[in-house]
Amino acid sequence: MHKYVLMHIFTLYNLQGHVMKYFLLFGLALFSTLASAQSDSVPELLQIIDKSTKFTVNTPKGPIEITRVMTPCAKNKGWLQPIVPIKGVVPVDEIDILNALNDKESLVVDMRVVDDRLKGTIPGSIGIPYTEVAMRMDELGCKKPLTGATKWDCSKAKKVYAFCNGPVCPQSPMAMAAMVRDGFPPSKIYYYRGGMLDWDALGLTTVKGEF
Repeated sequence: MHKYVLMHIFTLYNLQGHVMKYFLLFGLALFSTLASAQSDSVPELLQIIDKSTKFTVNTPKGPIEITRVMTPCAKNKGWLQPIVPIKGVVPVDEIDILNALNDKESLVVDMRVVDDRLKGTIPGSIGIPYTEVAMRMDELGCKKPLTGATKWDCSKAKKVYAFCNGPVCPQSPMAMAAMVRDGFPPSKIYYYRGGMLDWDALGLTTVKGEF
């Protein structure tokens, strides 16, 4: 008698263990699904101006908060760049870039990192990563500074049409600041703020595998 009672208790214990295990696994799966859904429903807020991810606009109906999130069109993080990043630099558009590509006195310079340039760039542009531009201004028509001098001789510099990943990309503005600091005249720098983001969006031809 006791033997059968013990077997019955043992069977119930095992069954209860399986049920508890099932509910535990179900609970973990449900929690994971809810966490994933919450993550999907709350997109990452991207920078708008400098490190700020929000901008409040006062309207007749009350304040409205403008935010920025990643979309297939946006592509890039970064933050909004001014149309004139350095005083004296000239903003340009796609028509200006097209004309500059056939101008012997102009250079259209892709200032993105090499990996980005390899994926697609403007035909006829040259690639100088933004971290190297200030050290390679001899390729832009300047003469290296003499011993002890801090500025390059850029009296015969070419017109440089600079671009990077688009309106939120800080790479070419950073390079332009370094160029001007080291002697490149800002009036000879032309900033294509739209960059590859606008170029692609307009369906203009790109070339891949260019260094």
